[in-house]
Amino acid sequence: MSLDQIAAGLLAAYTTGKTLAPLPGLSPADAYEIQQLQARQRVAGGHPVIGYKVGLTSAAMQQQLGVDQPDYGHLFSDMLHAADGSIPTARYLQPRAEPEVALVLGAPLRRPDLGVADLVSATAYALPAIEIIDSRITDWKITLTDTIADNASSGGLVLGSTPVPLAGIDLSLVGCVFRHNGRIVHTGAGAAVIGSPLNAATWLANTLIERGASLEAGHVILTGSLTAAVPVQPGDTVSTTIDRLGSVTAVFD
Repeated sequence: MSLDQIAAGLLAAYTTGKTLAPLPGLSPADAYEIQQLQARQRVAGGHPVIGYKVGLTSAAMQQQLGVDQPDYGHLFSDMLHAADGSIPTARYLQPRAEPEVALVLGAPLRRPDLGVADLVSATAYALPAIEIIDSRITDWKITLTDTIADNASSGGLVLGSTPVPLAGIDLSLVGCVFRHNGRIVHTGAGAAVIGSPLNAATWLANTLIERGASLEAGHVILTGSLTAAVPVQPGDTVSTTIDRLGSVTAVFD
């Protein structure tokens, strides 16, 4: 299949409810082109980009897929769900939820060779977040190029409602408690995200610039999961509490 055909097949999975077999023979460059082809279609369909997510930030996932750096995907306006609101689980195929630190930018990041200090200066505030990851690849049998082509296995996001400035907070040290239906299922810390969520966000900013894109004021960055993900189904509730940032809850209908 051509890259355009693969992109069309991944987009169609949203409406058909049918997953695709793993995508053989792709290079990372091919996979990002497939992701970009879908992004153009989604923007043209009235769903602008509101930010980006960083994936593969844990050492365990990088080892599993044989890579030494993260990947990224787009966040679109129709992916954002209200905290404590009802999330229609049926719109997803194989959903899982995971807790993350979200950063919201107050200024654009457009020049090359950015450092963590540049990222901090551009960040307006942080929020606790829950990312809904989803795979259009059957049974989550993904390789690196599968997940890149599939928009870094992104599905949706829920953001906390109380902005917290970064001043005085070391995000590498923040602890996280993740609950599924009221029971603690995982705990984690900011250092699980390649040393700090700020490292992940800085990697993202530089990688986007290298690829001819950039982060803009108002963009949301999902910096990577602080714990393992949990599968979710209708009737489930997941919540996370992150030190200094507060709590957020996602309710699945």
